[in-house]
Amino acid sequence: MAQTKVAIISIQDVITRTQEGQQLIKQLQDKYAPKSKELEGMNNEINELRNQLNKGQNTMSDDARRDLMRRIQQKERDQQRAVEDARGQFNQEQQEIFNAVGAKVFAVVSQYSQEKGYSIVLDVSSPQTPVFWAANEVNITNDIITAYDAQGGSSAAPSGDAASKPAQ
Repeated sequence: MAQTKVAIISIQDVITRTQEGQQLIKQLQDKYAPKSKELEGMNNEINELRNQLNKGQNTMSDDARRDLMRRIQQKERDQQRAVEDARGQFNQEQQEIFNAVGAKVFAVVSQYSQEKGYSIVLDVSSPQTPVFWAANEVNITNDIITAYDAQGGSSAAPSGDAASKPAQ
């Protein structure tokens, strides 16, 4: 009877550490950099209004103080909505990247695992994965990153020496 070979992999690490994954994530971060600056500006504006309120608390009329407090609350709500919207859009686009690169990574993992004789490959990206311990030798994450990058991010894995040394 043939011995069962088991490997572990962190798919999330593979996706974020491949050249393609890093490039796409950087593009996404660059795309949202202006929005981040805008949100930072909103936060600075709120802090300035809070400082005005703190400094003028004893000298402001009740109406002026209430008006300033309402402005602060409105700006906080606006900022919260803007943060939630931006976070939702960013997360959605990030998930699309993970899905697209992940589909190609799956093809590389599948071919690599068949070539190296693995019976099962467990993804340990999630803390809920029921793997309590595994020897470093069974972790093929770096091997898959190397194989993926070597074939330029397409869905076909390299054969032979193009894939890095297999985990034992």
